[in-house]
Amino acid sequence: MFILALLVVAQSPLFAQEKQPNIIVILADDLGFSDIGAFGSEIKTPNLNKLAKNGLIIKQFYNAGRCCPSRASLLTGLYPHQAGVGDMVQDKGFPAYQGYLNEHCITIGQALKQAGYSTIVSGKWHVGLVPSALAVNRGFDDSFTLQNNGSSYFNSQPLYNDGRKVTFMKGDKEIIRTDTSTYLTQEITNFAISSLEKQRNQQQPFFLYLAYNAPHWPIQALPEDIAKYKGKYLKGWDKLRARRFKKLKETGIIDKNWDLSNRFEKVPDWEKLSAEEKDKWDTRMAIYAAMIDRMDAGIGEILQKVKSLGEEDNTLILFLSDNGGSADEVKNWNYVTQKNGTPGSVTSIDSYESPWGNVSNTPFQLFKKNTHEGGIASPFIAYYPKHIKAGTISNRVSHVMDIFPTLLQYASFEYPATFQGKSLTPLEGIGLKKEFEGQPSDTHEALFWEHEGSKAIRKGDWKAVAENNQPWELYNLAADRTETKNVAKSEPKILQNLIELHQQWSVKVGVEDWNKIK
Repeated sequence: MFILALLVVAQSPLFAQEKQPNIIVILADDLGFSDIGAFGSEIKTPNLNKLAKNGLIIKQFYNAGRCCPSRASLLTGLYPHQAGVGDMVQDKGFPAYQGYLNEHCITIGQALKQAGYSTIVSGKWHVGLVPSALAVNRGFDDSFTLQNNGSSYFNSQPLYNDGRKVTFMKGDKEIIRTDTSTYLTQEITNFAISSLEKQRNQQQPFFLYLAYNAPHWPIQALPEDIAKYKGKYLKGWDKLRARRFKKLKETGIIDKNWDLSNRFEKVPDWEKLSAEEKDKWDTRMAIYAAMIDRMDAGIGEILQKVKSLGEEDNTLILFLSDNGGSADEVKNWNYVTQKNGTPGSVTSIDSYESPWGNVSNTPFQLFKKNTHEGGIASPFIAYYPKHIKAGTISNRVSHVMDIFPTLLQYASFEYPATFQGKSLTPLEGIGLKKEFEGQPSDTHEALFWEHEGSKAIRKGDWKAVAENNQPWELYNLAADRTETKNVAKSEPKILQNLIELHQQWSVKVGVEDWNKIK
């Protein structure tokens, strides 16, 4: 009887090994904190809104402030410097800034492949141009990748006139996109769908890293998508920021006691613009909105494919952005190929600049490349039917490097100490599985940032931040996450402690003085 009882317990669902879920990680490019509907936007994102409504939002989720560092951190579970990508893909002559994934880290693709997953990447890669850093050599079975920071959405002609090229690859083969090619966002979606179709009737789970280039500049979109939004932004940026801020408070993502940060200093008074200027700015934002609209539609197609495979209930989906909205002014950059044709078309290269970037990052200050909240705060959604409670809002302070260990938790796979004879840097991220399931979870003692001399540390509710060559500022984020009240002078001991911790971390991960290496 005793032996029989043991057999019954061992065979019960409670003790059965949990089935490995399929996993989809969706990464947007240069999408601001408030650019999707679930985070306050007026832009139509019904598919992302559905994931948020039926899943979990983390309202204090951070990225690494720029495309390359964030992607390196997501893929490896480390701070970007530890993976060799403290800046962009140019080698700066130091290990932390070599510009490509080093040999002491592995990607999620490499780890999950060992865990029995089929691995797919479709979209922007941007973590190194050398062969050892390519997706095909970093654990991905199927890969369609943009190797660079950006591309025309209609072809693969160079954006820059300084010798840099735009490279797309399928597996280990370079491909050329022409003006007759499918709109890039749609092509990223299409490749992912065709790769997912290969999973039909397969026994192994799949991992899809869906890395859209949208809405990174150049702002280009399909005419029918632009038409949906043309004229909707003629009330201007101030009213739009106020409307998004109000919605963020109503949904509980932003504390009702926080102030909206001031309009960015370079942004003009909308009411003082001419009708012609207002129309130009309205067009820019309509194109940007159209890019997000098309990305969301692509996500909807992916969700439908997963459903058609019968895998909807066994698929964990995460969504986030690599950094905040951008203030880039490509029309003023002499190293960018200038095209001044029809706005939004293949004959135009433009960006939406700081006025609309300031809206994207509502309610925060500053932009992509900065380590104020506007640069490093990301919308974050996790969706997993029957495992994540619908409508959950988490306040856990989390970071893009937490994704890697989270996926290992769901895959029931332990991070190795070595890989192909090389020692691996221990993971810095902390898994979020317990947080997703409504249980008490481990948290970071502190989080750190450095990008091109812009640096920050967050410990508890305190954040110290300094843009390159600027003095340190101090904020209590519980009372003021919008960073409107600098208390550096009134809390010198707290600030000094944070600065010293940042200096210790900098030594640990190999941060160099940006003024000496650029």
